[in-house]
Amino acid sequence: MTPQLKERAIAVIVNNRPDVLARIAGTFSARGFNIESISANVTRNPAVTKIIITTLTTPETITRVMKQLDRLVDVLEVRRLRRPEAVRREMILARVPAPGGELPPPLRDLIETHGGTVAHRESGSAVVEFTGDTDEIEAVLACLDALGIEELARTGAIAVARKRPEH
Repeated sequence: MTPQLKERAIAVIVNNRPDVLARIAGTFSARGFNIESISANVTRNPAVTKIIITTLTTPETITRVMKQLDRLVDVLEVRRLRRPEAVRREMILARVPAPGGELPPPLRDLIETHGGTVAHRESGSAVVEFTGDTDEIEAVLACLDALGIEELARTGAIAVARKRPEH
């Protein structure tokens, strides 16, 4: 019986150096794993970067990759971001038709029901923004596809661990 591949997320805290991201990506590619999404940005401390990576893999494989990452120079911490122990979000920006500058009723309903916003209006189209977990974003994309997406940008997952209860 083959283990089931699932999306798994990890946070890698690293020293903010030019080649660190390339070495981390190389760790995945050297083992034949695809990175589904990657998001990196400096923390409140500009000398430290937090990288969130999602990949489709098994629990055993992600554990091995994490051990490999932990051995890299400049890696300060590697940890799994398991659901429900972490809050994960993605964002999309989509340009969709808005004839005459007016939002079609199905688009207005989608924005209202999924907490979207109109980020920009222009002649004949609008740029809308949605955030949510992967399932929410996929549901929004299915609706937007029916409305005719002219252009789309999607972030990778970002995540924050939930605070652990004090004992």
